[in-house]
Amino acid sequence: MSEPLLTQKPVPGFASSVRPRLISSRVFAWATLLVLTAVSTGIYAHGVDESSKAFLSGQTGQAILPFIYIGAKHMITGYDHLLFLTGVIFFLFRPREILLYVSLFTLGHSLTLIYGTLYEINLNPWLIDAIIGLSVVYKGFDNLGGFKRLLGYQPDTRIAVLIFGLFHGFGLATKLQQLINRDEGMLANLMAFNLGVELGQLAALFLILTLVTQWRRLPGFPRFALTANTALISLGLMLTGYQLTGYYLS
Repeated sequence: MSEPLLTQKPVPGFASSVRPRLISSRVFAWATLLVLTAVSTGIYAHGVDESSKAFLSGQTGQAILPFIYIGAKHMITGYDHLLFLTGVIFFLFRPREILLYVSLFTLGHSLTLIYGTLYEINLNPWLIDAIIGLSVVYKGFDNLGGFKRLLGYQPDTRIAVLIFGLFHGFGLATKLQQLINRDEGMLANLMAFNLGVELGQLAALFLILTLVTQWRRLPGFPRFALTANTALISLGLMLTGYQLTGYYLS
């Protein structure tokens, strides 16, 4: 399992690193966060953009490829998903660990996506997205060893990832119900959308792993990991505040 930042050992030779290399590390760290948080401009988290609505509004019966496309697009442009995944894999080095945590997240959001859509469970989208924002806060705080320092013990991150995955799935289900027609092709379209989500997640995961792996090779990784996870907490709080404001004003 991954170690929180505050319990990790410094990189050997870090104290003697020259300042230009530290500056390049800082630039790379912030560039990584900018890519992950601004990977697409005008994204809607779990919202449904007008082009997606128009694309599917005329679809009747089975529309496998369109729903795969929309599912993948929704995941790749879902900055809350990307931020949470970044936090989850931030200190995971072994492929087996990465597979385990991503599988738990996938299981969680697949279950509630399918169940919520089939049984038309309409949860308040503002509150669901606020919880998803809190999931980002949780993972950044967890990566900094905050629970160990505050509570004296480390909660099981695997359980947390699974539970937050359930909420991410309900967020997807809430918006998918705006797109899907409840006709003879509904089940096939639902499964196609879920497949698209998983394909989009794989693409996003590849990008995140590539960036984080390159970042780890820089001498200032421990110091700027602190910056990155603090930024995750801040962004998660911003997302949560925005969604709660929308809830109280709606």
